[in-house]
Amino acid sequence: MKKMIIASTSTVYGSEYLEYILPELKIFFKGINEILFIPYARPGGISYDAYTLIASKAFGQIDKDIVGIHTFEDPETAVQNAKAIFVGGGNTFVLVKTLYEHNLLPKISEAVENGTLYFGTSAGSNITGVNMKTTNDMPIVYPPDFKTLRLIPFNLNPHYLDADPTSKHKGETRETRLKEFHFYNDIPVLGLREGSWLEVLGREITLKGALSAKLFRKSEKPIEMKPGMINIDRSSH
Repeated sequence: MKKMIIASTSTVYGSEYLEYILPELKIFFKGINEILFIPYARPGGISYDAYTLIASKAFGQIDKDIVGIHTFEDPETAVQNAKAIFVGGGNTFVLVKTLYEHNLLPKISEAVENGTLYFGTSAGSNITGVNMKTTNDMPIVYPPDFKTLRLIPFNLNPHYLDADPTSKHKGETRETRLKEFHFYNDIPVLGLREGSWLEVLGREITLKGALSAKLFRKSEKPIEMKPGMINIDRSSH
């Protein structure tokens, strides 16, 4: 059975890396001593070792060991042997390109479907959807395909921001960008606000955190989804 935590962000305002969600992770990873970390998204171009150290310090607070996938000679075997996987945030294009290079997307998807625990933040959450087309990131590299893990039957837009009516900025809003996506695509998109996350247990998906999420469907008005179990049945992919 799939067991996942899919978070909008790793860090909320005024807190340290993963601090806001550590109590949830302590419960989620109960009985797991070691977590396989995938640092491929490398925010700001940070090295894999430096990124793994950041994750290690955070998880050390709940007595979990982190091991970077880049330290294995065979990443596919590392995924197959892992009991838990954490995919960190950063640039989704970089992450997806690297996952394709190592043939890891089908391996991760299969592992999670078979019960390997999965935790993702930002880019690591983006890839749990049908494809990565609703990322906010710059296309600084080009992956061979936009298809991702397809572990949930819709797309995500992490770090979702509502339009500020008092702002002097008159450029496109996040909602405008998602309308552009739906001109060409039918896949529902859930806008996850900062500090919110999804808990996936099999087919049950629960929105957690203090804030609502915004559901976008093609040719329909957006819907605010309050925290609690959500049902997005009318997806297509």
